[in-house]
Amino acid sequence: MIRFRLFGRCRIYHDPVSPVLRGPAQIGWEAWFRSIDLVTPQKLKGEELLMRTRGWWTVEPSDVADVVKRHGRLVVGDGGELMVEVSDQETAKALAYALAERFRDQVLISP
Repeated sequence: MIRFRLFGRCRIYHDPVSPVLRGPAQIGWEAWFRSIDLVTPQKLKGEELLMRTRGWWTVEPSDVADVVKRHGRLVVGDGGELMVEVSDQETAKALAYALAERFRDQVLISP
């Protein structure tokens, strides 16, 4: 398996940006009639992290996910980076071509 970083164009500055998960999401609970002191940390999955780019990228993240799923899968790297995992170099080339065809220079992959 080969992994590539996934970048999208920033809606404001138009440079390539990619989300990085700095820590696990913390889910807490509230109740009407009692206090609950429970917080459960949960890591986001690749597609969940991609969906957080809505409003940051110039393209719709669900459209990006549809293209990526045809060629590989979205994962979160060891450092929290949004990545695409593909089986071989040919698949990576096909993914890069499909992203360029659909989004032009708005979505990019990088080793």
